[in-house]
Amino acid sequence: MADRAGLPGSGGGEGEGSAAEGAARADAGRAKAARRRLVPWKPRSALTPSQLRRRKLATRGALAVCLVCVGAVGYSVGEALTYPGDDSIQARLAGWAREHKLGVVVDKLENLQYELDPPQVGGALPSEALARMRATAAPMPVRHTQIPLRAPMRPLVSPALPGEGVWRVLATAGGEAVVQGTYVRPDADHTSYQAAIAWVSGTKARFELHPGVREPGGTFSVPPTIPKGRRTGLLATWNGGFKVTDGGSRGGFYLNGETVGGLRDGAASEVFYRDGSIRIGQWGRDVSMSPDVVGVRQCLDLMVDNGRVVPDIGVDSKWGATDQSRMFVERSGVGVTAQGDVIMVVGQALTARTLAELMQQAGAVRAMPLDMNRAWPSFMTYDPSKDPADPRPTNILDFQNPPERYYNQATRDFVAVYVK
Repeated sequence: MADRAGLPGSGGGEGEGSAAEGAARADAGRAKAARRRLVPWKPRSALTPSQLRRRKLATRGALAVCLVCVGAVGYSVGEALTYPGDDSIQARLAGWAREHKLGVVVDKLENLQYELDPPQVGGALPSEALARMRATAAPMPVRHTQIPLRAPMRPLVSPALPGEGVWRVLATAGGEAVVQGTYVRPDADHTSYQAAIAWVSGTKARFELHPGVREPGGTFSVPPTIPKGRRTGLLATWNGGFKVTDGGSRGGFYLNGETVGGLRDGAASEVFYRDGSIRIGQWGRDVSMSPDVVGVRQCLDLMVDNGRVVPDIGVDSKWGATDQSRMFVERSGVGVTAQGDVIMVVGQALTARTLAELMQQAGAVRAMPLDMNRAWPSFMTYDPSKDPADPRPTNILDFQNPPERYYNQATRDFVAVYVK
């Protein structure tokens, strides 16, 4: 009989099965209790009618709050995607994110995009860029009696391409070459990209600062566009700088008595005067407020000072977020020569250093950065030959926005240049 105790179906086996079933039920109970501890509410079956009503109200309230939040964000993003102007969807979303304290996220995404698709090293200029570089003949009769063409600029890459560094007429006033320009490759590594340099006579042109609809915003007497009726004599336009409203420019914007942000001592500044002249320098040292000042646009610090690239041009924190000052991306900058003429540089693949070096080599004794990335840098000239009241704009380089950018509502501030 003792031998049968261990056989299947024996009384001992049944005892062991009952013990196993009990253990399983205990484990299931413990798991159920654990699930109840993890779930922050009781099951409906454990609630009284009063508790059920309160839960329903709380659930509906939470859902309503979520819908309001989603709706508010959706409305805000929708407004950013539909405001006036020619900005791309990417630029609009990036702008919206920066306005809502998400600039760090935008910077990280831009850094990632750059790592995934860095600028090409080596290679030749595209055929369209080569044709633009070679087109040095004046498209209109030019006198060159008061304003001769500038001496060729020393190219940065050897051997030079045909037309590289050679100045050509971009816009005239009274038959004189008031706006001139040239093209160079920015460095010996990025030979499939162009940088454009423009020179504007400080004595034959007048300069006006315009606000943008969203940057700096506000209610200025000057329109955020160049409307019909105000285009006669228009020679050129160029973009503003880093955003003032989020502190990115580390400076302020002043126009006709209204200020957005604070005018910072030491900031690089474009300063506009009642007589139409412009000066560029360090605020509080080279330029300052006076009754003759009608506009001030500040952005970061001077990149070129006293004719030399500043010693701290390699300090990343001075020229953008994290390591973006070392990225070879679209950039723009503006400077002034010792004679008071303006130098404007826009490029497709520039670092903070190469931008500064280009402005210095073009003759700037003081120069400052403006904006960067494909959506913002610009320099347009205007051809009045077909219609002086509505001259035809042309981009000096291919950028994201069309040449008519400032004929429409401009998102950001800009500078307009007219015949004096």
